Amino acid sequence: MSQTLVVSHKHNNSNHLTTSPLMLGSILDAIGNTPLVQIDFQSPGQVYAKLEYLNPGGSVKDRSAHFMIEYAEKHGLLKPGGTIIDASSGNHGISLALIGAIKGYSVIISASEKISKEKLDTMRAYGAEVRMCPSTKFIDDPESYHSVAKQLAAEIPNSFMPNQYFNATNALAHYTLLGPELWKQSNGKITHFFTAAGTGGTISGVGKFLKEKNNSIQVIGFDTATSYRATKGNPQPYKLEGIGIDFDSPVMDYSVIDTMIPIADTDALSMLKTLAKRHGIMAGLSSAAVAYGTQEYARTLPKDAVAIMIFGDSGRAYLSKNLY
Repeated sequence: MSQTLVVSHKHNNSNHLTTSPLMLGSILDAIGNTPLVQIDFQSPGQVYAKLEYLNPGGSVKDRSAHFMIEYAEKHGLLKPGGTIIDASSGNHGISLALIGAIKGYSVIISASEKISKEKLDTMRAYGAEVRMCPSTKFIDDPESYHSVAKQLAAEIPNSFMPNQYFNATNALAHYTLLGPELWKQSNGKITHFFTAAGTGGTISGVGKFLKEKNNSIQVIGFDTATSYRATKGNPQPYKLEGIGIDFDSPVMDYSVIDTMIPIADTDALSMLKTLAKRHGIMAGLSSAAVAYGTQEYARTLPKDAVAIMIFGDSGRAYLSKNLY
């Protein structure tokens, strides 16, 4: 993905081409190249947060959404004037709404009723239509936001459903984009990778790339303590968003994951205040879960460890929930 815009300047009646890495042709060109920031977790090793909330749409989902849409365009699955339809807990929907606004597509997002007001308002601000759905225990429930999206995609002509929960291109996006970026930013010194697990796209794509580079790199995922996977098929409601393995999916590649750690709502939510008031980082709910789990794990890291954790979105998307 290019980060450089070619600009023409007139000088002495002739054109000279110059380039600037800070002058971009589209907001979509600003996706990626987010910073790594060291976090003091009182660990023997070094721990860094990858601030994915600095993507233009506010989350790591910008990467996969953009990749999936361009893949669909390239393969004739999404055509001019079409409609993008998908289910989302918010961030993926925001990314699709942003992309649809730039590329001229209509966007319909089905969302669970537990979505934050900020996420809902953001999708609508970009012009997306949002269909609200009740929270359900199982993704194949006819009233679930995923089932509603599938039904809409079947009924609306010239529509495309990226289907982030079951589309392997989700993981391919992070294998192609985020994995190499982390490797480059760490100068190939990364030893541990921490991220929330939901659709499985981030952990599977990045994990596969890092394992191919160095199979000794540890890939650690965090799941909610009451998810479908964590409870062995008997899920219970949880407050966290953007995390939680609630179904079996071909996107998730467990072969590249070394450890999966369950995180309770209370532990993640308590970490929100710590990140903001001690570290100056306004992180989102899944990021807080990652931070809590990483902080606990980091106590046992060796001195030469370089650990990177993904902060998938910002706490500004949840302020109306009064969690701070």
